[in-house]
Amino acid sequence: MGRFKQIHTMSQKIRIKLKSYDHNLVEKSAEKIVKNVKATGAIVSGPIPLPTRKRIITVNRSTFVNKKSREQFEISAYKRLIDIYSSTAKTVDALMKLELPCGVEVEIKV
Repeated sequence: MGRFKQIHTMSQKIRIKLKSYDHNLVEKSAEKIVKNVKATGAIVSGPIPLPTRKRIITVNRSTFVNKKSREQFEISAYKRLIDIYSSTAKTVDALMKLELPCGVEVEIKV
């Protein structure tokens, strides 16, 4: 625990949340971020998988008759969390220049 406090007091912590409906995109984006941030010398914790949110939508198959005939669709939202400790100006520049694929929502908190 002492090592964590020492790292934490050196500089600010950056928290990155990734969210997407495609788990491959989330994994590739997280790998890319971790690789680029480690190259700048910062300490990375993660990617930590957060619970997957599943939404199930039920729709009637026909418009008028056959009330019992229904169809279900499912949408899953995948999330990952990355914490960056002892970040420098180089680290922030690397994050800003990073090209991530479409369909990945990125939320950065400092």
